[in-house]
Parts: sequence; structure tokens; C-alpha cells
Amino acid sequence: MTAQNTTSQGRTVVGNISLSLDGRVNGRGGDYDMGWITPHAVSDPPRDLMVRMAGSGTTVLLGRKNYQGFGGYWPTVAEDENAEPRDRTTAQWLNSVDKIVFSTTLTDTPWQNSRIAGDDPVTVVRQLREQAGGDIIALNSGSVIKALLEADQLDRLTITLCPELVGGGARLFEDGIPSSSWSLTDLATTETGAICLTYDRVRNQA
Repeated sequence: MTAQNTTSQGRTVVGNISLSLDGRVNGRGGDYDMGWITPHAVSDPPRDLMVRMAGSGTTVLLGRKNYQGFGGYWPTVAEDENAEPRDRTTAQWLNSVDKIVFSTTLTDTPWQNSRIAGDDPVTVVRQLREQAGGDIIALNSGSVIKALLEADQLDRLTITLCPELVGGGARLFEDGIPSSSWSLTDLATTETGAICLTYDRVRNQA
């Protein structure tokens, strides 16, 4: 299957995230209870997906926790000649790409090519759509993806569905999100039993 462009205007806005079978973005232990994702994230399809995003994405949107977590990990991978080649490609892209972090508490952004957003995610995305560039990717930040879903500002969802029941934690799809239609445009299964799903937003073209 080939992904289709279903943008409402300008650039494609992508929400990329991993979910448990019970729809959680983290476990009962809170924001950092995500160890159950790791065995599936390092399988071939998710790595391939990240390389594809590196080829098309020119802006990355992050919440504070993911910004700090990714910023403490990926820069070292970029310099590691022994790292898995796709991981190193992803790391080098993350170093170089324009990164916008949404936080009310951060005062500086030590990771290169990053900046603190001056507005909420929806306002920022609407502004970015009017500018030249490639895909805008909300990378594993549930709060950012939720805000964009609520405002119908996502054009694509890439979900790694992990075969784990974690029994608690934050959900991505909460009650109250507006109804919408999506088309499955890509699917891949991993050796660990996870499924990588790509859904494009279906909008009324009339």
C-alpha cells in the first residue's frame, strides 16, 4: 500500500506514536513507564519508518518530556559508528531537523536546532502550514498529538501497535475527540508481533 496525501492545506502533518493493545501511550507507572515499547521499537519496520520520516520531515514537534528524553539519547547515537545504521540515520536527522518544543517550564534548549514554541501546538501548526517545507512530525508526544487531533490538524497517523496490555496509563484517544475518517495506507508486521499502521485522514473534497 502507498501512503496518500490527504492534507487540508500545505504541508503534511504527521502524528507518530506507539500504543499498547489497550490504547495506552505509557504504563501504570506514569510518563516514563514505556519500557514495554522498546523491544518493538528496535524491530525492522519501526526503524524503517523512522528513516522514511527522516527523508520527508523538516520540522519535529515535541513535548518537554520527550524533548529531554530524546535529547539525552539520540545525539550520542549520531556519533556512534557502531550504532545500527538506521538508528544512526535517525539520530543524525534529529540533530539537524528543526525541533519545536512545547513547554511552559523550559527556559533553554541545549539540543541543536531546537526552540521553545511561542504558541500552542494548533496555532504553531497552522503557522507552519503557511511556510515552505516538508512534513511536520509530532514525534511520540501524546499531548501534542491529542491537541492536533482535537483541532483536526493531523493529516496522517503512524501507529506502532505493541502486543502489550499495560493495564493503566494515559490514553491517546480520549472521549470527546471529534469524529473523523481515516484510510489505511500502509501496514507492516514486526518479528516481535507489533503492527506498524499508517492512516491518512480522509476529508470531504467538496
